Amino acid sequence: MTPTTGTSADLRALLSQDACHVMPCCFDALSARIVEQSGCPLTFMSGFSVAAARAGLPDTGLLTVTEMLDQGRALCDAVSIPVIGDGDTGHGNAANVQRTMHQFKQAGFAGIMLEDQVSPKRCGHTGVKQVVERDVAIERITAAVEARRQGADLVIVARTDARSAFAERYGQQRALDEALWRLKAFADLGADVLFFEAPRSEEEMLRFCSEVPGKRMANMLEGGVTPLLLPEQLGAMGFHLVAYPLTLLASAAYAMRQAVTDLQNGKTPDNMLSFSELKGLVRFDAYDEVVSKKDT
Repeated sequence: MTPTTGTSADLRALLSQDACHVMPCCFDALSARIVEQSGCPLTFMSGFSVAAARAGLPDTGLLTVTEMLDQGRALCDAVSIPVIGDGDTGHGNAANVQRTMHQFKQAGFAGIMLEDQVSPKRCGHTGVKQVVERDVAIERITAAVEARRQGADLVIVARTDARSAFAERYGQQRALDEALWRLKAFADLGADVLFFEAPRSEEEMLRFCSEVPGKRMANMLEGGVTPLLLPEQLGAMGFHLVAYPLTLLASAAYAMRQAVTDLQNGKTPDNMLSFSELKGLVRFDAYDEVVSKKDT
């Protein structure tokens, strides 16, 4: 009954295509299954969404790597598409980064995102104030690339939050320059995908695509600081992945809140899956097929 999760080779094959792939971000096995059944070729396990759904907590580094791995194993087991996991800061020094790489690989992930914030980190659209020094940021990605060579064959998504962290201290232009410097360094080190978090304008996004080589990821957060653009626009700019980190979580929370309100008012909610659809989503038919064969 359990599908085979998409591998890093599957993810690299997607990235080799001349396309900008839409990547809704999930937070549990059910949301990942919905992404897969909707026809999306990959998904991303959002740290913000997992913190919210699993513990009702903000994305400020409060969940442990053990909790993230536990969530990830269940999520990866539920789907056959590649899943990228949120590795945050790597959870320590270079040795920790390497162990995190191996653990994410064992959990079933096809890729991992690693960032240059200080620990504890926070959501990139909520006022990031600090990133590590250049040498530490480079050390993290170097360690990840070495772990990949050692057998933790994950697609490495290297992220910088320098644009937000340095803006107040050094000004907008210098902050942008620093972010692009780091991304180019990560590309030179061997990162598979480059992620410029929280650009403030289309011009900054275009500069990222024109100056940083390799595969690039865009992050479309409704209500965030980055302009919301269509996938076709992002593809034309030079992006290869477009993540929607909170769309599913926010939509699910809205629907659940509305459903509770309807129930309090003595009404059955109008917008919900049928019982038949829900059974199909969790694969009751596959279970019954296995049981019926055993009985015969």
